[in-house]
This record gives sequence, structure tokens and C-alpha cells, in this order.
Amino acid sequence: MDRVRRRSPFAYAAFPLFIGLTVVLVLVFRVELWNFFKDREALRAWIGGRGALGPLAYIGLQVIQVVIFMIPGEIVQVAGGYVFGFGLGSLYTVLGIALGSLVNFYAGRLLGRPFVESLFAREKIERVERVTGSGKGMAGFFLLFVIPGIPKDVLCYIAGFSSLGLPAFLAVSMAGRLPGILGSAYMGSAAYSGAWRGAAIVLVAAAFLFAVGLAFKERIQEGIARLLERRKGGS
Repeated sequence: MDRVRRRSPFAYAAFPLFIGLTVVLVLVFRVELWNFFKDREALRAWIGGRGALGPLAYIGLQVIQVVIFMIPGEIVQVAGGYVFGFGLGSLYTVLGIALGSLVNFYAGRLLGRPFVESLFAREKIERVERVTGSGKGMAGFFLLFVIPGIPKDVLCYIAGFSSLGLPAFLAVSMAGRLPGILGSAYMGSAAYSGAWRGAAIVLVAAAFLFAVGLAFKERIQEGIARLLERRKGGS
């Protein structure tokens, strides 16, 4: 409790600064951001214009997407496959998401629970904490990262003030995200090469899983919590 009290003034001051900086950046670069996210060809041209720095530009863009979690991550990930192909697109996306996740993780760790509660509803945080409670943190976070429709960038903030260590966080978060990253990169690569049938199949499957995860995320989280509690009790 003492740690929370000491952090509280800074945490609540940090929140409006964080939101204010985000709003300013979005307003200043609103045209560029809109062009990035509405037109894959524009994004490809922009990254291509960076020359050898193109991969770094894309990784930086992916970091921004994770930190500014209101931006849909799937759009950027599909663009990575579209611009760089399946292999390099997947690799650069993994690097960008890992770096962005570290920023969110340490924001949650350094600023504490009050900061995270100012970003997200307390009920959502408590629901995640039930799944990732003492003794089942790694398994709980991994399952939540795997399930489509659950906001992954939010989980990074919550993991920051949990008991989960940095190596364990990186392992479970990236392992859980990997299927989605690979699927998005494949869709982008297939779309660029004109393999529309494969891209459409993956898109329909991903949309279905996302819709199911979004519609039933509360039930899914409660089910995971009960499952882990039973396994903990039986061990």
C-alpha cells in the first residue's frame, strides 16, 4: 500500500501528460497518420522512401502503434507483410511489438496501478488479475495474449505492475501474439502478390476468431480463471 501511495501523485500527473502528448502528436501528424493507415501503397511508398532505414521506420511505426494502443494493430501488421513480405514482415513486426510492449510494461511498472487504472476501467483490470493471480501469472497471461479480441497492449500495462518478471513477460506475450503476427503478415504478403484466395481465407478465419473473442471475452476470461484455479488446487 505504501508503494501505491508514494506513486499516486506522480501517476495521476503522468496520465494527463501522456494523453496530452498523444493528442498533440495525433493532431500535428493527423494527415500523415491517416495516409499511413488508410492506404497500404502510401505506407509502402513512405517506407521505401526511407531507403536502408525503411525497416527501422516500420519498426518505429509498430512501436508507436503499441504505445498509442487506440491504433488498430492488425492494420500495421498486415502492412508489414504487404511491404516486406511474409518472412521479414513477421520479423520486423515481432521486433516492433516487443519494443513497444517493453515501453508499456515499464510504464505500468514505474507508474504503478493508479496510472493504469486511469487508462482502463478497474473492472477490466480486476478481471485480468483474477486470471493472472498468484501462482498462475505466466499461464494466465499467455492464454490472454493468445485469445483474439482481448486488447494485447492493455495486458502489457497490467503485466507491468504484476509479479511477472521481464523475461517471463516477453516470453509469454510474444509467444501468445505470434500466431496473430504470422497471420497478419501472411495476409499482407498474399495481398501484395495477388494470392487473394489465401488472403481471404486467413482474413475470414481471423475475423471470426476476433469476433468470438470480443463477444465472449468476459466469459472466456472467467473460464480461464476457473480452469487455472482447479489446476492450482489439484497440484
